[in-house]
Amino acid sequence: MAEPTRVVVAITGASGAVYGVRALDRLAEAGIETHLVMTRSGIATLSHETDLSVQSVRDRASVVHSPNDLGAAISSGSFRVAGMLVAPCSVRTLSGIANSYDEDLVVRAADVTLKERRRLVLLLRETPLHAGHLRLMAQVTEAGAVVMPPVPAFYTRPTTVAEIVDDTVNRSLDLLGLDVEYERRWTGERDRTWQEPRRGVPR
Repeated sequence: MAEPTRVVVAITGASGAVYGVRALDRLAEAGIETHLVMTRSGIATLSHETDLSVQSVRDRASVVHSPNDLGAAISSGSFRVAGMLVAPCSVRTLSGIANSYDEDLVVRAADVTLKERRRLVLLLRETPLHAGHLRLMAQVTEAGAVVMPPVPAFYTRPTTVAEIVDDTVNRSLDLLGLDVEYERRWTGERDRTWQEPRRGVPR
């Protein structure tokens, strides 16, 4: 019997908890099994930035793991997953992954993802960046991760924050190699489904 497609989703303490929440929704819509890990800081940020309860976020996932459970299934390379998304990714988590400092399940699962040559996408949420941040980003990139700061695209003419979030989440799932329906893809300037830029607005 074929194993289900599985993705690990981690929500850490950087601003932007909604990215992880929306990723869980999109993956559920695609019928993909999700394994959620929320750090203590991620839970605190969720309460500051949204009206969602922790339980409502956990209910979106197929399986929920404690960040302290280093014996969880996702801590082993023998447990096969399609990849891992850290959304948002704090600098602390970035540092842990870059240095293989596996003191919690998020970093351990990310380390396993890299050693098994699976896809790891980090929505690093920090600005501005100093040289130490850039070195950590280079380290994880050399190890095989994709660092994807959630920088919004405006050629889609978003009219709501939700549209901006969805565009970023859909791009991150693309980077995981997942077949998730995504209607707002750029197909060229001659595509008539896109509005022409308004006069005087830079392209």
